[in-house]
Amino acid sequence: MKKTFGILLVLCMLLSMTVPALAVTAGEQRVVIGADLGEEQVQSVYGMFGISRGSAQELYVTNSEERDYLEGLVSEDVIGHTSISCVYIQTLEAGSGLTVSCDNITWCTEDMYKAALMTAGVYDAQVKVAAPFPVSGTAALTGIYKAYESITGTALQQEAKTAATDELVITAQLADQIDDMDAVSIVNELKLILDETRTMDDAALREQIVSIADQYGYSLSESTVTQLVTLCRTLEGLPTSELEGKVEQFKQTLTTFGQVTEKLEGFGAKVSSLVDSVMGFFSNLFGQ
Repeated sequence: MKKTFGILLVLCMLLSMTVPALAVTAGEQRVVIGADLGEEQVQSVYGMFGISRGSAQELYVTNSEERDYLEGLVSEDVIGHTSISCVYIQTLEAGSGLTVSCDNITWCTEDMYKAALMTAGVYDAQVKVAAPFPVSGTAALTGIYKAYESITGTALQQEAKTAATDELVITAQLADQIDDMDAVSIVNELKLILDETRTMDDAALREQIVSIADQYGYSLSESTVTQLVTLCRTLEGLPTSELEGKVEQFKQTLTTFGQVTEKLEGFGAKVSSLVDSVMGFFSNLFGQ
């Protein structure tokens, strides 16, 4: 009995050493500056963040670092040869969720960043992405990873960062063809059925993707469907239950909640009108 207990104790100690938990304390702040900004531009970005320089630990992200994640995934005109976009992140109390705001970012929307960051394992934080003039914002994702890892003292899972980067790129490219929010929603729909897609071959998965897009009123190109198949295969390597939970959390914190409410109200009005018509029909029928 003592020997069994001793073995269990050793195993617990080994597990605690090899799988460290993220230590996230509310109120921690980091700023990540694009390495190619001038001093006046840096000051301008701090103004957008609404904080004074020196109030948060400052890090830098280079174009070389963002290329580590994005080279080969996006075109040269999107990734560029300079690192401009910047990030401010402040951790929040557990359960607060993730908020993202963007200023002068042209390639990705706030909801695209948010969905991808949740995939990467960033949560309970306020994130601001900004640049002194309009840019794609590709450096920002790498900057967020860097800031969050600096705060927690622990590297985010590499597979999750890769999947999140792929997700951001493919969602942004999909949004070039369809509505921004619908692009995010289609990708989130796929996250919710990863247990099923794991058992599908590529042909069946393609049919599933086409079916989901059709429900949103879109006919996707073959190349776009292929990209989404690739994304699914990448996401399948992550814990399914965690991704599903992040999708549900994402739905609760949509920055486009007003648009969703408007659509729901419109649907409700149609239902109400239909009910009134049916009631009127029966009233006339039995009133004769």
